[in-house]
Amino acid sequence: MEKTPQNTNPLSRYFRQPQLYISLPSAGRFYDDTVITKTANGEHAVLPMTSMDEMAFKIPDALMSGQSSVDVIRSCVPDIKDPWKLVNYDLDTVLIAIRIASYGETLDVTAGVPGTNEQASHSVSLPQMLDQIRRHVITNECVLTDGLKIKVKPLTYKQVTEAQLKTFEQQRIYSQINQSDMSAEEKTKRFSDSFKQLNMLNTNLLISNIDEITLPSGEAVSNADHIKDFIANADAKIIKDLENKLIDIRQQGSIKPFRVDATEEQIKEGAPTSYEVPITFDNANFFV
Repeated sequence: MEKTPQNTNPLSRYFRQPQLYISLPSAGRFYDDTVITKTANGEHAVLPMTSMDEMAFKIPDALMSGQSSVDVIRSCVPDIKDPWKLVNYDLDTVLIAIRIASYGETLDVTAGVPGTNEQASHSVSLPQMLDQIRRHVITNECVLTDGLKIKVKPLTYKQVTEAQLKTFEQQRIYSQINQSDMSAEEKTKRFSDSFKQLNMLNTNLLISNIDEITLPSGEAVSNADHIKDFIANADAKIIKDLENKLIDIRQQGSIKPFRVDATEEQIKEGAPTSYEVPITFDNANFFV
């Protein structure tokens, strides 16, 4: 019988191994060594999930807070030391890669067929999605119609999660107020307070997303207080233009809907000849 060195686990050959390697859409330029371990070729090993990782996606509170995703990313992509600081450009790539490493290259998606009452199933190629994301060149600048150039500071997973939690909380409060026995006057006051909280949340998120503003004259403004004053006092048209540009930039690196052709039967029932099917990251379904 073959002998194994005393300190070596004879079962180690069955430990999980990297299933693929990924490069991040951001190319890691927003991270220091406390966030991610840099590699010579810019690629990072992705391991399949363990049984403990799968359990993490079954804990409602951890799912809601984002902690389950953070724990699983840290487990499956060891080079990522602090997943909370991952910028939004990179998150979908990391989660898709973990899904591939754990369950294979295809994902079955069920979605409603527009114009009908029918649900249709589709098989999606996850490596193809990664390739589409990889081909997109990430930009962190935009120019508004009035000539202002905005240098964008991408939001981190922590910032996005906190914003989602606060939005959810305000929506919950709104629902409670709407169903309560409060007087109309009290409801109006509470609705107004809730709206102010949401408005403040959106404003703070907007400010957090701006690194620098360059005027048409070439003068650059990076002072946080000056940028905050600008957001508070600029023409609403400028802010709307800015919000739309930032939404487009935030969606870089994210999964895009895929287009499918309707069948003849579906078209007869009222479906368009083709339609888009969104891919949503409900972690409870995506990883189970």
